[in-house]
Amino acid sequence: MPNVELTAATTLPADGLAGLLIGRVWRPDAGGPSVVVARDGALFDIASAFPTTRDLCETADPAAAARGVAGERLGGVDEILANTPPDRRDPGRPWLIAPIDLQAIKAAGVTFAASLIERVIEERARGERAAADTIRAEFVGRVGVDLATIKPGSPAAERLKQALIEAGLWSQYLEVGIGPDAEIFTKSQPMSAVGTGADAGFHAASAWNNPEPEIVVVVNSRGAIVGAALGNDVNLRDFEGRSALLLGKAKDQNASCAVGPLLRLIDATFSLDDVRRAEVALSVEGADGFRLEGGSSMAAISRDPEELVRQLFDAGRQYPDGAALFLGTMFAPVADRDAPGKGFTHKPGDVVTVGADKLGRLVNRMRHSQDCPPWDFGVGALMRNLAARGLI
Repeated sequence: MPNVELTAATTLPADGLAGLLIGRVWRPDAGGPSVVVARDGALFDIASAFPTTRDLCETADPAAAARGVAGERLGGVDEILANTPPDRRDPGRPWLIAPIDLQAIKAAGVTFAASLIERVIEERARGERAAADTIRAEFVGRVGVDLATIKPGSPAAERLKQALIEAGLWSQYLEVGIGPDAEIFTKSQPMSAVGTGADAGFHAASAWNNPEPEIVVVVNSRGAIVGAALGNDVNLRDFEGRSALLLGKAKDQNASCAVGPLLRLIDATFSLDDVRRAEVALSVEGADGFRLEGGSSMAAISRDPEELVRQLFDAGRQYPDGAALFLGTMFAPVADRDAPGKGFTHKPGDVVTVGADKLGRLVNRMRHSQDCPPWDFGVGALMRNLAARGLI
């Protein structure tokens, strides 16, 4: 079975600690998490100034605010990373967890032409993966236009919509893919995300599912993007393909939302343009010897990250604790894993790695959701813990 081994060299961004990286560490001695900042090869607890990452992100300049706190040294980056995978952990020492906490966890769907086509295929296949190849070839041939060239909400998009309706090819996924309104949904609950090194979950009843390697932007309550991390929006293609009304079950199970390894804050070394230019790589290594590689180029996204955030935050929606927004992926694996024509689906034990130069690498081992550690430390537990520690 592939190993999950975390080191600074394989986890941190390509430029190391040049940027402002924050995260969260579970402190067994405190019975709860602390916000940390990475500097000088170590992780420093800054919870005395910022009990949650939400509090830090609400400051006028989060990167400057984090730099201004000395903090308590908890250990070297390598030391804490090595203690993070569950099967290698000393439960008496700190380990890294997801870098977000109170933020709403949202996701934007069908923001790339490739994933748009795959969602239409899922719908037409009614969740049966064996039918995907035939439907894919037929749909692409009949549409007769490169969907990547269509600007959502434009007059050209409206003309294409009318033509596809007349041809009997229209879909609810095309509506959010090329129409004026983006698909933005709740991926998971605040505090439910797992971090790098942790087990990630997928539903045991699913026979057609996949990882979705994405960039996650963190937005404060004022709608300003303050940083970014990597994410894996684990997806059940068969559940959603049966009915779009099953989206909640397709997206939200125990441990099905992975974010990490750290949150890189916007500063002189990292900007939203770095997000726009990012190449997000993915690899899957199976215990059966299967290997899959792919990726997602943010340059191909159909809606700019700022546009997606504007659609998330409008006059009718507020997020007083901010939000973490998955931006979507162009990656949808179609390579056969077992029988010809069956495509890809996860097996327990798969090790999934999502990487980007400026954000590092997020690594998780896949398990059935019921076999992952249960999520039992929510907002209420966090508030009680912080109060007992005199941090709030």
